[in-house]
Amino acid sequence: MFFRPQLLDSFAGYNRTLFTKDVLAGLTVGVVTLPLALVFTIASGLKLEAGIFTAIIAGGLISLLGGSRVQIGGPAGAFIVIVYGIVERYGVPNLLLATAMSGVFLFLMGLFRLGTLVRFIPIAVIVGFTNGIAFLIGLSQIKDFFGLRIEKMPTQFFQSILTLYQAADTFNPVALSLACGSLTLLILWKLFQSRLGWLAHLPGTVITMVLATIITSIFNLPVDTIGTRFGGISSSLPSFEWIPISWGNAQYMVAPALTLALLGAIESLLCARIADGLIHDRHESNQELMAQGIANFTIPFFGGMPATGTIARTVTNVESGASTPISGLIHALTLLIIVLFAAPLAKNIPLASLAAILMYVAWNMGEWRKFIELKQFRLPYRITILSVFFLTVILDLTIAVEVGLLLAFITFIYRISSLSRCETALAIDYPRLNNQEGKIDAYRIHGAIFFGAVKLLEKIEANLPTHTLLLDLKNVIYIDTSGMDTLMELAHLCKLRNVKLIICGLAHQPLEMAERSDFFSTLPPDSFYPDLISGIEAATA
Repeated sequence: MFFRPQLLDSFAGYNRTLFTKDVLAGLTVGVVTLPLALVFTIASGLKLEAGIFTAIIAGGLISLLGGSRVQIGGPAGAFIVIVYGIVERYGVPNLLLATAMSGVFLFLMGLFRLGTLVRFIPIAVIVGFTNGIAFLIGLSQIKDFFGLRIEKMPTQFFQSILTLYQAADTFNPVALSLACGSLTLLILWKLFQSRLGWLAHLPGTVITMVLATIITSIFNLPVDTIGTRFGGISSSLPSFEWIPISWGNAQYMVAPALTLALLGAIESLLCARIADGLIHDRHESNQELMAQGIANFTIPFFGGMPATGTIARTVTNVESGASTPISGLIHALTLLIIVLFAAPLAKNIPLASLAAILMYVAWNMGEWRKFIELKQFRLPYRITILSVFFLTVILDLTIAVEVGLLLAFITFIYRISSLSRCETALAIDYPRLNNQEGKIDAYRIHGAIFFGAVKLLEKIEANLPTHTLLLDLKNVIYIDTSGMDTLMELAHLCKLRNVKLIICGLAHQPLEMAERSDFFSTLPPDSFYPDLISGIEAATA
């Protein structure tokens, strides 16, 4: 069946104990998600409810329809920079349109079984843009971390740096102290969590947010809060609204939608693979993509933001004892209850503390160790990862990924072409070739004959013998269309110069390619032999 959610296969052997664990895990992840949803929404420039509604609706749909047993979906830090850029350039209505379009792209990717192709994106590209996004997230939070008086942060990197520099003298020492205290508490909580006994089950982000809110309220600290800047969080349920759709807008949203879809696919499938390792299971990547597509197509009609699989919340879910998608549904239900009954309490949450939380998330999101280990890798890997990182930071994620894939593609072609080689068959190995050099020449080709390695055959063309040319293709594992065209051109050149061409050891994929291209009709029947020895015997008979 092409569409089968993992939930349907999760109830074999399911019992009350597993259900209890799923409920407790869902409650824990729901509480963890609350501060993250808030900081992601604020950093993206959307309404406060957008992130929470996304976690509730999109997160619930991903758990209900997804291909992973324990993955938690919702708003993710990786989307912050892209979403903020789309909102600044095109506006919120077009962000909703781009999100819905990305949902269609994701569903089609899953429908056409393209889930496995995402795994072929090189790790250098993934690390480069992940670290670039993490850096930009941290940069975007400097404003609230220091309490700077900035009306609106620009999206361009250099303008952001200039804006921060010009506002440096407006920093709020109270906000900075609160942010530093929050960040310190997060770090210490993580370091000493194993020694906290039953308190270890409480997430550090929630503890930090609650303590910062209490301190701000008791001492009436002069810092910006959710209430002073945004007026608080609405406690009403999300309502369905049609999003404005027009062809004029849609054509400009194709590129942003593809970026959202590609990033969502990468994030969700990487997250699912990590979850597989934790629970020793295997997810269904195409089902996961279709679920992500449905969630992202649906959430814009409720004013939400793009959603994907989230690694931190998924790991928390597993560590809390989750074993089925029930925990993800409980996580969504928990957030819904919080919105309905506890939303007014959020108005006193200080933005400086949320900025510290997001900086902490950004630091853990990046794979900074890869930069330290760069000297261990070859120059092409270093160029790719650094190019993607700097292009993500300075220009745009889409450009960064395109350039990264191009560099990885060129590197791959070079590596594969360098593995392909052509060796002259020597008389010491084949005695019957003794004193035949220039008259009867034999070559043994290894590797792949593709567009990046056709120079092997072109060198042979420049040094044709006078009587017979033998090509041993026994060790050729692959021939593409360009390689076959070059081989046919060589055969045609041999015919013009009255040189007999003998092909030896043609098998497997090269044989199939020769049959499809009708290569056999270009040469006489006695031009094909199973191995080089029999070919040489025929040529020297």
